[in-house]
Amino acid sequence: MEPLVWQYDESTGGRVAAWAVEIHAATVADTGQAFARLSELGQALGERHRGQLIGDIAGIGDARRLYKSFGIDPTRTRPSSEALLRRCMKGQDFYRINEAVDAGNWVSLEFLLPLGLYDRDLIAGDSARIRVGHEGEEFAGIRKGPVHVGGRLCVSDEEGAFGSPTSDSLRTSVSESTTRLVAVVFGPADGDPGRVSEAGSAIGDRLATFCHGSLVSEGPVLS
Repeated sequence: MEPLVWQYDESTGGRVAAWAVEIHAATVADTGQAFARLSELGQALGERHRGQLIGDIAGIGDARRLYKSFGIDPTRTRPSSEALLRRCMKGQDFYRINEAVDAGNWVSLEFLLPLGLYDRDLIAGDSARIRVGHEGEEFAGIRKGPVHVGGRLCVSDEEGAFGSPTSDSLRTSVSESTTRLVAVVFGPADGDPGRVSEAGSAIGDRLATFCHGSLVSEGPVLS
């Protein structure tokens, strides 16, 4: 099967720089290897930034600027990367899920960019669109209630929104039965393009390594 085709909707207005990755023939287990690396990074960052204001930390501004460009207050609706950083600065443990999710959190925390991770076989259709959510639009979150994306950045398929830079959806969530993985890194168009591509390459490499899959597609979302 051909890799998912990624597109920007005109509603994004050139404000987003995204990098998409697809892995096939993956084995999603819970060996704890990726989680150990995530925890190690979290402990190091917690110690390094102890006593700092989170807004003063280098790298946190890109995700915040992306949110602000869509009229979203990032201190109220937080990028997933910032939520991870806040946990380690408070000395809180991360949730251990599986190798794919833990690797995604590891990359998101390392580069301080939000990252979405999805089961390709649960995405409806052959393409995914990065767009602004419609009024009243929402999706069921993972271990949480509805995630509201009206007026906010989201990703969608033929059935509607299935993720955002804040939260992934239950509908397309990755489990140990997943064999095809899709990841997308979100950054601001006026940010450092090298950082987005480095994060994209990192998640591709780590998913292939820790889930023993084959990288079939990797690159910037262009159209």
